[in-house]
Amino acid sequence: MNQEKIALLVDSCTDVPEEFIEKYGMFVIPLNIIYKDRVYTDKVDITAEEVYQNLKNEVPTTSLPDGQVITDIFESIKKDGYQKVIVVTISSGLSGTNNLVRLIAEDFTDLDVFVLDTKNIGIGSGIQAVEAAKLIEEGLSFSAIKEQLTLNVSKTKVFFSVATLEYLKKGGRIGLVSSILGNALNLRPIISCNEQGVYYTVSKARGRKKSLENAIQLVKEYIGDHQKFRLAVVNGDAVPEASIIKAHLQHLFPNSLAMFEGPVSPALGVHTGPGLIGICVQLLD
Repeated sequence: MNQEKIALLVDSCTDVPEEFIEKYGMFVIPLNIIYKDRVYTDKVDITAEEVYQNLKNEVPTTSLPDGQVITDIFESIKKDGYQKVIVVTISSGLSGTNNLVRLIAEDFTDLDVFVLDTKNIGIGSGIQAVEAAKLIEEGLSFSAIKEQLTLNVSKTKVFFSVATLEYLKKGGRIGLVSSILGNALNLRPIISCNEQGVYYTVSKARGRKKSLENAIQLVKEYIGDHQKFRLAVVNGDAVPEASIIKAHLQHLFPNSLAMFEGPVSPALGVHTGPGLIGICVQLLD
């Protein structure tokens, strides 16, 4: 049994379900949500619902975590007796968080820190953190966990259906999506992250219903003949639809090792707007 004491640190946009953060004692780096009159801390003093409710009045911006906050978290990790740290962040192609954490970690020469660039977003990153927690719990060595998580980057996929591209455009996070849209009426793309961790369009369909059907079909194709995998469904102000999709996926894939469900972070909600549905698959065989 591995006796290494390994801390697990995630950023708030990984959308790790709260029960896993609490169960595994994960440390969380919060991003900032910036309004004209106030700066909020992601998931601390603002909810995604509050972001959506205020979008008609103001579309806020988001910013990287405060460097001092990250430094303080590393200090807390040291104080708690950890010598090794696994950090799981959203894609470096969509946020500077990964690079910022990596640079600050270099100052902590007495900590052995591995910063994973998931090349993914939201629960596509968070499901990696859940896997990391389980590997730590199973007693794998630090080096074995690093190796496994790195391999998992190419075996984890998230498919997002958004109600509108307005907020991705406003936030400058549209990636490779906009070029395929033109002015087609009611065209709903399914968005994912490519190998560089940048948004791109996987498919497109007219209307919400067809878009969600496409997302489920993409999940089926991605799973293929694999027998060992996890699934997750997240939503942005679309709980009823998310619950229906979760039930449908549970029927289609009763052998899934786990099925998570939850909301996207407020910071992601800023960029996607209400109506987002995301389905994540993590292949484990």
